[in-house]
Amino acid sequence: MDETEAADPAPGAEDPGFPAYQASRSTGLAELDRRVAGCRACPRLVAWREEVAEVKRAAFQEWDYWGRPVPGFGPPDATVAVVGLAPAAHGGNRTGRMFTGDATGDFLFAALHAVGLASQPTSVDAGDGLTLRGVRLTSPVHCAPPANRPTPLERDNCRPWLAAELDLLSPGLRAVVVLGGFGWQALLPVLAEAGWRLPRPRPAFGHGAHVVLPATEHRQELHLLGSYHPSQRNTFTGRLTMPMLTEVLREAAGVGGLGQSSGEFRQP
Repeated sequence: MDETEAADPAPGAEDPGFPAYQASRSTGLAELDRRVAGCRACPRLVAWREEVAEVKRAAFQEWDYWGRPVPGFGPPDATVAVVGLAPAAHGGNRTGRMFTGDATGDFLFAALHAVGLASQPTSVDAGDGLTLRGVRLTSPVHCAPPANRPTPLERDNCRPWLAAELDLLSPGLRAVVVLGGFGWQALLPVLAEAGWRLPRPRPAFGHGAHVVLPATEHRQELHLLGSYHPSQRNTFTGRLTMPMLTEVLREAAGVGGLGQSSGEFRQP
């Protein structure tokens, strides 16, 4: 084989094409998660997450920070996905698990536990024994961004990871809970490109929004449910209350066929 017939080399972890190349070649969520954790495609995010992991917060000086992209968390047969902007610099960037180790995660996991989707109401670190039932947590951007504000380019660089994750979940996926307007706007193009038909005009984000995407030849019916993001700004001001979030999660659980909790999980 001459040079013109040789396959193009795979992009390195620092190449902007790394997510698209690696995500499309992941045959399972475990493989996808490993590849996500090795991504270095966004220089600003890499520099920030590694600086935070080196400098650390005073309360966490004894921690060995994760300091890498944070993969999704939850079982591969989940029928419900939760998509929202994460991780936090001293939350998931520290613990290595989505939504774990900060006030936002505390609120979310308490709500998941209240409706029987999490085995415990607290999320301290990746080894705390927490498990999820029928739900997987992920984010449109897997690195902690400065000031919690990813750029449009960083969002787009990360999009193939989200697309691949939803595609791998799609055989059983019935509902997606979207936390916040950023997640909503990031998710809609992914769903359209994956073959779901979005209504026109495209549905607007709002707490309590519920949009049903009809089944197509290649995709089954999918329910999109909106909730305000459980950020401290929203929860401290009362814009998002625990009953508001549990109502949305309970609706998604019903759509996903999860119903009441069982086994080691507490009944809601």
